[in-house]
Amino acid sequence: MSKLSNLLNEKTNIPVALYSSEQAYAMEQAWFAQGHDSFGLMKQAAWQMAQQIEQLYAKKYLHTNVSNNNQSNYVETQERRVSVWVGKGNNGGDGWLVAYYLQQAGWRVQVITVGFEHCDFEINDESDASSTPTDAIKALKIALSADCNYQRFEDHLDELNDSRKAGLQADIYIDALFGIGLNRAPEGMYKQAIHAFNQSVQQAHALAVAVDIPSGLVASTGEVFDQIAILADVTLCLIARKFGLHTKDGADYSGEVLDIPLIPYETVSDRQSCQSQNMNKLAPVAMLLTAAHSFNARRQNSYKGSYGHVLVIGGNRVNGSQGMGGAAILSASSAMATGTGKITVACHDAFHGALLTSLPDAMTIDLHDVEGVKHLIESASIIAIGMGLGRDEKAKAIFISYVEAAMANEKPMIIDADGLYHLASLQAETHKLISELREYSMDHQVCLTPHSGEAANLLNKKISEVESDRLAAIKQCAETYGGDWVLKGAGSLVLEQRSGWKNIYVCGVGNAGMATAGMGDVLSGVTAGLLAQQDLESEMRSLHQAVVIHGLAGDTLVNQTSHDDKRTLLVGQRGLQAQDMPAAIRHVMQLGIFT
Repeated sequence: MSKLSNLLNEKTNIPVALYSSEQAYAMEQAWFAQGHDSFGLMKQAAWQMAQQIEQLYAKKYLHTNVSNNNQSNYVETQERRVSVWVGKGNNGGDGWLVAYYLQQAGWRVQVITVGFEHCDFEINDESDASSTPTDAIKALKIALSADCNYQRFEDHLDELNDSRKAGLQADIYIDALFGIGLNRAPEGMYKQAIHAFNQSVQQAHALAVAVDIPSGLVASTGEVFDQIAILADVTLCLIARKFGLHTKDGADYSGEVLDIPLIPYETVSDRQSCQSQNMNKLAPVAMLLTAAHSFNARRQNSYKGSYGHVLVIGGNRVNGSQGMGGAAILSASSAMATGTGKITVACHDAFHGALLTSLPDAMTIDLHDVEGVKHLIESASIIAIGMGLGRDEKAKAIFISYVEAAMANEKPMIIDADGLYHLASLQAETHKLISELREYSMDHQVCLTPHSGEAANLLNKKISEVESDRLAAIKQCAETYGGDWVLKGAGSLVLEQRSGWKNIYVCGVGNAGMATAGMGDVLSGVTAGLLAQQDLESEMRSLHQAVVIHGLAGDTLVNQTSHDDKRTLLVGQRGLQAQDMPAAIRHVMQLGIFT
């Protein structure tokens, strides 16, 4: 958790556009093509970051807010110390200028360079007579001309690996080692520098601030190789918000993300300018969601049939095992918590007693009563299938039968868990159901909700291949099977297809406590419960709405405080269980965070 978790209130309920590193470069180039100066942009970025760092210092150490235009309103209680770690690229150039601006503002500055030779610090004009200096070199010269203190990491390796020995403890450590171009694990001296940076921050109990992206984190995918990356408390994001900051490893390494606005979006998205630069693909790769859509009020003149009938198909016993009846129960109870009018669970009859004990307002039918279940499919509003269904051939046969019945009756579907396992098997067999389902999903809603392991099985890939590029994986799932998709995980991805368009979202809520058995069954229930309620507008009953409400419910169980501070729902991350979720879902549906 960030050291500023209770000090920064930067979260917004408005969706945030996310971009790849290639798009960020394209935005810069489009801006420069209009005659704007690249070094001017670097100076603007560094100046704004220096102002943000002043404010971060005040919030952490002085427990107050500082206006950019009124820095003199607070009294410094101690010398402000900053350690700026720079590499040789433009990200390092940003760092040199930040160091310069902070020194001008009265900070005690020390710059730690990585990958520099002694000759790199020769700043006499004659040394550059034969070539035009890069922006990074210009930044270095400005900082050195102002006598910014610096030292090479390579010359003081032992001391820098223990900042207490070297007397280098700072209040804020700034990471300007690598920019957004990195797509592999840092090696050699850079790997050692990242380790030393993280250790120095920990030893000093300081604040770690990353320039644009934490070094070691891949901007377009959110991947960190071998856990070698800067552990930032705050990331000051330049040009455009990077997709990788919010999915996979991004949340663990980027901390709080603050945008530094530099280029007007209207300028870089100008059609003529972008076409002239062959850069006409600047639409966001995804939208970050941290709030749900508000629900419209219900009509007084209504009854249970007004709010849909969910049929959950799962909870089987296979080969004498005790089975997974709990999966269907969790899904059903979560659907009820979202407000669906009525629910029927088709599960093994061995679980009927347990189901009615935990959820007496549900109806039951034997999972293996094929004709009875098909009759219910005709009357249900939506079908959720797969949770605890089983993976044997008998379960596979009823999966095919019930999916075909749902399509014949033009019903929306959610397919999860063992249902996804059977889809992967059918895809390997080139079974006609796959092409039929893909065609069906063009005109009817079909939601599929795998985690990375299930997605890997569906795509006949290794889990590591899916995790290395989650965005590509969810797109391939949609192309192969059709329908709307969730790729669950840290920063869950949602892909919704409408009239040939693909909308992709990143869920910016939820927490590690939700990494527990049954949580996916809960999501399938939330999705089914929302989709069943035809009185809701389309955005209110969408797949991305379900994912966000699911995440908000999990956060409620970890962070919830009520006005009277009773904390009746608070259980914490390590104690969070899927069975806790329905109460939290009801709470969020009534009092949650909405746009």
